[in-house]
Amino acid sequence: MSLHQYLLFVVMPIICLAFLLIFIRFLKGPKVVDRVVAIDLIITSGVGLIGVFCILYNNASFLDVAMILALIAFLSTIAFSYYLDNGDNNKKKKND
Repeated sequence: MSLHQYLLFVVMPIICLAFLLIFIRFLKGPKVVDRVVAIDLIITSGVGLIGVFCILYNNASFLDVAMILALIAFLSTIAFSYYLDNGDNNKKKKND
């Protein structure tokens, strides 16, 4: 089994199944935090999918896009967690 066959018949279905499960978590997430984690995982899976396509088509031009997408996902998750943490602190200060 060559690398291309392995990527097409093993890795791609696993990533597609991950997309499906993460999207279900996004829809069913009872809290906003669950949805944010699901969005972060969707972006991370998308970065993996971009990496697989770069290997399959022997084209490294999309790796820059994948790196920027991963950086934006990381920073947005950090910003959202900071917002949630400070939002809770502000509510506690207002109640005191």
